[in-house]
Amino acid sequence: MSNEQTFIAIKPDGVQRGLIGPIISRFEQRGFKLVAMKLVSPSRELLEKHYSELADKPFFPGLLSYMLSGPIVAMVWEGRDVVKTGRAILGATNPLASAPGTIRGDYAIDVGRNVCHGSDSVENAKKEIALWFNENEIQQYKHSQFDWIYEKP
Repeated sequence: MSNEQTFIAIKPDGVQRGLIGPIISRFEQRGFKLVAMKLVSPSRELLEKHYSELADKPFFPGLLSYMLSGPIVAMVWEGRDVVKTGRAILGATNPLASAPGTIRGDYAIDVGRNVCHGSDSVENAKKEIALWFNENEIQQYKHSQFDWIYEKP
């Protein structure tokens, strides 16, 4: 159980559908701390780097087109086991395999419009955070609810 950071992005469909508030609320209600957030229209180059492991997939051009279609809310969340728990909050990549109560299970149907992205490992979270944010954009502060969320060791 480690304190870590994860990268979460609300994709263009989530922004256009007015889901920013409900998605942020899920992470806040769980007890995670928001340490960076911005509304951005990313460049093609940024998205190609972000999704570089998918570049040889047949759906890659469509993915880039979709991700360039509107603004994205890029966020960094912090907390104990936030990468693994963040993925659980989001639900399965394919929304039809996502349980009700997850973001994708509640708000999405098609895998190509699955509302959010979440880092899949601590290593990838570090890479993604560095790609989307510079260190001056990430806030360091004690969450006022910290002592109510975490037990003292």
